[in-house]
Amino acid sequence: MIKAEAKRLGFLSCGISKAQFLEEEAPRLEKWLTQKMHGEMHYMENHFDKRLDPTKLVEDSKSVLSLLLNYFPSETQNPESYKLSKYAFGMDYHFVIKDKLKSLLHFIQDEIGEVHGRAFVDSAPVLDKAWAAKSGLGWIGKHSNLLTQQVGSFYFVAELIIDLELEYDTPVTDHCGTCTACIDACPTEAITEPYVVDGSKCISYFTIELKGNIPSEFKGKFDDWMFGCDVCQDVCPWNRFSKAHDEPLFNPHPELLSLSKKDWEEITEETFQKVFRKSAVKRTKFSGLKRNINFLRD
Repeated sequence: MIKAEAKRLGFLSCGISKAQFLEEEAPRLEKWLTQKMHGEMHYMENHFDKRLDPTKLVEDSKSVLSLLLNYFPSETQNPESYKLSKYAFGMDYHFVIKDKLKSLLHFIQDEIGEVHGRAFVDSAPVLDKAWAAKSGLGWIGKHSNLLTQQVGSFYFVAELIIDLELEYDTPVTDHCGTCTACIDACPTEAITEPYVVDGSKCISYFTIELKGNIPSEFKGKFDDWMFGCDVCQDVCPWNRFSKAHDEPLFNPHPELLSLSKKDWEEITEETFQKVFRKSAVKRTKFSGLKRNINFLRD
C-alpha cells in the first residue's frame, strides 16, 4: 500500500529497510574522513553516530523508507556552452521532494493511525545511498552513486524514517562487472579506486562546496563544468536506460538551455536571480558561479 502511494506521488520506487546501525558503512566512513576525502566539507565530520544509526535521528524508529525520484531531463543545454549538472536544471529538489515525503507520511498516518517519522532529503546526517542499496533499490556503483538496472542513476535519493514495523526488502547484486568507464572518464581523477571517490578532488566539490579559490593545479581539467559535474554518470552504460522525468517542477527556466558561453560570462546578478530563483544553483551564489566561470575561461 505504501509503495503504491509512493508511485502515485511520482517516485520511481520505494524500498524498505529495518532501522538499525549500519555496521558495514561505519569503518568505510571513518576511513574516508580520516583520509580527508571530504575536503572542507567539515559538516561531514559531525554527527558520526547519527549518520550510522537512524534510531538516533527518530526515536523508536523501526523502518527506513528509501525513495527515488527521477530528474533526467528531456532536453539538454547548448552543447557549446558551460555546463550545469542536470539535477540543477529545474526547481531545487529539496522543496519538491520534501512536499512529496510529507504527503506520503500523512497518507501512512491516515491509513494506519499514529505513526511518527521524519523526512530527509540530503540535508541531514543520513547515508542515503547506503539505505537505498540496503533496501534493494540498486547497488552502489564504482563512481559511488546508486545504480539501478532499469533506470540508471539520474535520480534523487530521499528517506522517510518512521516508528512503524514493516516488511523489509533485501539488497540486489552489483552489476558493474569489469567496467571502468567512470574511473577512466573522471576529468580530475577523483575516483581513486573502484567505489571510492575523493570528494576533495571532485568537480562538484570545487564548483559548489569549496568557498575559497579553486586550486590552480586543476586548471584546464574541468571540461567546461561550472556547477556540478555529470561525467561519471554520462559515461555509465546503465544510463542508456534513463528516461525523461515527468515532474513539471524540474523543467528548466526557458532561458537556461540556450545560453551561450558569452551569455554566461556576461551574466548579471539580476539574470542569475531570475533564472535560478528557486534553483539548487542558488547554493553557490552569484559570486560562486562567477568564480567558476572565470576559472574556466582564464
